[in-house]
Formats: sequence, structure tokens, C-alpha cells
Amino acid sequence: MKRSISIVRDYSGNKIAVVHDIKFKGRQNIDWDGVETYLKQYVGEVVEIAESKEIVYIGSDLPDEYTGSIYTAKLKGALAKAKANAAQGILEIIEIATNKRFQENLAKKHDNNARFGWYRYDSRFAIPILGEKGEVIWHNVFRAELVIRHSSDGKLYLYDIINIKKETGTPLKLIMPYG
Repeated sequence: MKRSISIVRDYSGNKIAVVHDIKFKGRQNIDWDGVETYLKQYVGEVVEIAESKEIVYIGSDLPDEYTGSIYTAKLKGALAKAKANAAQGILEIIEIATNKRFQENLAKKHDNNARFGWYRYDSRFAIPILGEKGEVIWHNVFRAELVIRHSSDGKLYLYDIINIKKETGTPLKLIMPYG
């Protein structure tokens, strides 16, 4: 799987997963079936969250939930394009997650797959804005919330990425390497 992703720090020292290619073009009519197919290659992957040292798995339910959730169905325009393209940097977005919060499972339908509740984390990613000739002009930065389920097998699984918001202010123009 060819990927072009970097983890960088902004001027405040916060990490951002930068997606360098736009695989899912357009802001209207996103090919969510294509995104789902793309995400299936990550099933079985394991990522350690740098801040908490917790291990997060990519389960077989992620591709369908990521592309078919109620949240995703409501996305339009730039936010839909951002979520579709964030799929390319899913591993890095998990790796740089911060601000862990717990939430009890309240839905009967999740009694098994989220028996021990849910965790929410914050993360950031950037996607390029291209000029007329296909050159990168800048990167728009987005904040997102990771929804991670604590399954009956005791493992943590990424379930979805929600609450995506474009950061206002100066777009990411100068990328500083992570390290």
C-alpha cells in the first residue's frame, strides 16, 4: 500500500498527521464505497498511541462504520472530502491522539463489541489544497474526535472518526518535521 503521510509539529508543538495526496477528489458525491474498500487494507493493523502507550486495533467493523455512519451521511463539502482523505492517514491519526476520555456504553446493541465502554481521543490531520496545476498551495488543518470501543475481548478498536472541524486561522504552510 503506497502512502504519503508525515507527522509534523505546528508552531505550538502540537502534532499533525499530514496527508500529502488527495486520493478521494471532489467535495460533492464522495465515493464512500471506494473509501470503504481502501480502509479494508488496514483491518488487522495495530497502532500504539504515543501519549498513552495504549494499543489500538483496526477491526473489520471500521470500514463500514467509518463510511456508513449517521455522522458520515450528514457530512457535506470540505468536511466530507477531509474525512474521506483522512482514511489514508488513519494509522498516524491514531498514533498522535491525545486527551483520552471515557464514556460508558449505553446502547444495548453494543453490549458485546463495546462491553467495557468507549474512549474518545482528539487528533489532528491536514490535507493539501492544490492549485490549478496540481501544486500544493497549503494544507488545511482539521481537528477530529476518535471513537474507540473497548471490546469484550479486552482490546481497543477504532470505531469511527467524528466531529471533524476545520481549524480557522492560518493554514499549515511551513511543515516542521516531527521529532
